[in-house]
Amino acid sequence: MRKILYLLLSVTLLFNSCGLYKKYQRPDNVNTTGLFRDTASLTSSLAERDTFSLGGTPWREVFTDTYLQQLIDSGLKNNTDLRSAALSVTQAKAMLTSAKLAFFPSFAFAATGNLRSWDMGKASQIYSLPVEASWNIDLFGSLTNAKRAQQASLLQAQDYQRAVQCGLIAQIANAYYTLLMLDKQLQITRNTENLTKQTYEMMVQQKKYAAGVDESAVQSAKANYYSVLASIPELQRQIRNTENALSVLLCESPHSIPRGKLENQSLPSKFSTGIGVQLLGNRPDVHAKEMALANCYYNVKRARAAFYPSITISGSAAWTNSSGAGIVNPGKILATAVGSLAQPIFQNGRLVAQLKVAKAQQEQAFLAWQQSILQAGSEVSNALALYQTSQERSALEKVQIESLQRNVEVAEKVFKMGQNGNYLNVISAQQSLLQAQLSKIADDFNKMQAVVNLYYALGGGDK
Repeated sequence: MRKILYLLLSVTLLFNSCGLYKKYQRPDNVNTTGLFRDTASLTSSLAERDTFSLGGTPWREVFTDTYLQQLIDSGLKNNTDLRSAALSVTQAKAMLTSAKLAFFPSFAFAATGNLRSWDMGKASQIYSLPVEASWNIDLFGSLTNAKRAQQASLLQAQDYQRAVQCGLIAQIANAYYTLLMLDKQLQITRNTENLTKQTYEMMVQQKKYAAGVDESAVQSAKANYYSVLASIPELQRQIRNTENALSVLLCESPHSIPRGKLENQSLPSKFSTGIGVQLLGNRPDVHAKEMALANCYYNVKRARAAFYPSITISGSAAWTNSSGAGIVNPGKILATAVGSLAQPIFQNGRLVAQLKVAKAQQEQAFLAWQQSILQAGSEVSNALALYQTSQERSALEKVQIESLQRNVEVAEKVFKMGQNGNYLNVISAQQSLLQAQLSKIADDFNKMQAVVNLYYALGGGDK
């Protein structure tokens, strides 16, 4: 027995040196350099100044609006996609437990009993109560690699759960800020409605009591007023649709969403992206792709192990009264033990094909992982560019709005005083002011959306 153990140990060490037991290690040829483009340059990459990342900030410190925090809490508790992802983790844990238990012997209880009678004589009773055991010795790493593959699958399922959670937080935040934007646009439009209505009524009075105002001026002012009025129902429809979509994310029936105001929001204005390699661990979807690669890596090891012998030790112990087993009543214990070794010789090319397929799947998994890294870097760069552009546009539009507001006041004053004023100047000034105000609100929203997108792109949302 000692010689057999020494032999098994020697063979195990031999194949361990051949790589059958080697653990997965991250490939060195994955590209993570220059992932983030500098928003101030059309060609260069963003300099990596420190290792801190916005994605490592807890979401409550990023999204400080109390209404939004309540919505996110509700979504994390009730969202069906997130709950389904949690069940996937439970399944992966069960499969890992099964893979770990494969190292232990399996036992089965198969009781049998029969009656025998010869020429209508007295029947004899024969019974057997065996417990059978079978133990597959993991000499060449098949069970070990199967366990490690399931460990990678569990990590992949947990990454998927984090990715769903991260995406859910981003979706809720974007929907919430969309509501605030629409609320502000509705408020501006209603203010403009009152302004254009006053202009229309003023021109009606001018036509009635003063010279120089004809029917064309009245109708133009009326058309401008009703054009603004007609845009209000569309904004209300968009608000209702956004509320409905947000209710679905919360796994609730459609309802009105309590919320704050756009101008009261406070979001980070200075960002740190960290270094590109952090995306390998921070982004749950990227890490899930790597765990898929690790799974394929261990599947290759299992395919290689299939070329080597499999050793199985089987045994049974039974309480029986079978005379055929050399035992007569009363019942006695019968024990057997068998060792077997099976070496594949010719399997119709199945083992070779399985190895080639496993290698090809490993290469596909690596390419998918590399592509996910590049995609994550692109999303970070896009979010930074959106924030920078929206910030610049909003600052310019602020100056534009101040000028247009003054222009409306001057145009109305000149028209009322009849100092060579043209009613078209009044209408045009009001329209330009409304469009500029709506545009600035949209750019302010884009800044908020950029923060949400950047937080997601850097792998935040799991704290």
